[in-house]
Amino acid sequence: MKAIGFNQPRSIDDVHALEDIQLDLPSPGPRDLLVSVQAVSVNPIDTKLRQRPLEQPGHRVLGFDAAGVVEAVGSEVTAFQKGDRVWYAGAVQRQGSNAEHQCVDERLVARKPDSLGMQEAAALPLTALTAWEALEDQMGFRPGECEGKTLLVIGGAGGVGSIAIQLAAKHFGLRVIATAGRETSANWCEAMGAHALVDYRQPIAEQLEKLGVPQVDGIFITQNLDDYWQMACQVIAPLGNICAIVDARGPLDLNPLKPKSARFSWEFMFTRAMFAQDMQRQGDILKQLSELVDAGTIQTTLSEGLGPINADNLKAAHKRLEEGNTIGKLVLAGWE
Repeated sequence: MKAIGFNQPRSIDDVHALEDIQLDLPSPGPRDLLVSVQAVSVNPIDTKLRQRPLEQPGHRVLGFDAAGVVEAVGSEVTAFQKGDRVWYAGAVQRQGSNAEHQCVDERLVARKPDSLGMQEAAALPLTALTAWEALEDQMGFRPGECEGKTLLVIGGAGGVGSIAIQLAAKHFGLRVIATAGRETSANWCEAMGAHALVDYRQPIAEQLEKLGVPQVDGIFITQNLDDYWQMACQVIAPLGNICAIVDARGPLDLNPLKPKSARFSWEFMFTRAMFAQDMQRQGDILKQLSELVDAGTIQTTLSEGLGPINADNLKAAHKRLEEGNTIGKLVLAGWE
């Protein structure tokens, strides 16, 4: 089968950074689905993993977001059958979705929304799972119980920020304030459902004061944790929650949170699959998300399609992400 992989870390400008390769068709395990991959999107973790040494010889296949069709099921699979159209974000310890066929544990999978094509669907799973787990599992927000509460999203126009704004505002019922810099980013955040915007290039605490929201109940940090940490400790409300998805460059001083009894938590979408902890939770979230999409509550965060799934197009996507100016999600669909 066709696939795109790499065999050692290289700069994205290296001609061999990602290569078109041929691999054997994988065989599904007892709980696995064998999926014919129709569309994938690219996430920052793809670029980070591409730059790490491999633990085993051979080619590593990246890619996590996928939408496709079930071609075969393992002996213990009960929830899916051949022909089902599905979406998922996969597991970091297994070969990824940048291949014509992929095996994925059924507990991480749901049927994709009927209202979205494969390309539009592939934009959502990883970022939506990240945002949903951050909002509900880590920060403790519950739909129908968020009246009067405010969330600050750092990095509102990014892939995670885009869906976090939608989920927080339209499903959880939070008032959402998002950071943006460029006019295009601000317009995108407003289209996603942000109630107010702040310019990350200017002091955020002062802008929140002018909005009449000197303190917020939650802060979701999707980029540059160290740069926003002092501000976050300042503006988080008593008993509030700060959640981050990006590594800190150095130790974080948690002491400023003590007088407020405020909490800090990490969100890493791959934890459940890595440690086999309540993996079905992700399939359940994607099922709920599919219903929200088909109801018109949530929209795709696809910003641009980059053509078929091949090494050249994937390298272009990686390069765009590494430059740090993307809005929404970049998606590749189909095979040549």
